Amino acid sequence: MTGGASGIGKQTTADFLKEGAKVALVDLDADSLKEAKDKLEKYGEVITVQADVSKEDEVTNYQDDI
Repeated sequence: MTGGASGIGKQTTADFLKEGAKVALVDLDADSLKEAKDKLEKYGEVITVQADVSKEDEVTNYQDDI
């Protein structure tokens, strides 16, 4: 979920987790990612990736990790 550390992305992630999905949060802000993961893990497995999705090489790198 890009932009998953806050706002609509974070809420959508929570909804997916409640339905049993495994979710990877992608965001540029490392602190927000950690905070979101801490709050969302009660619903299920959360993977976090710090990346700038406007940069193709960063997207390619995290796709391989996930």
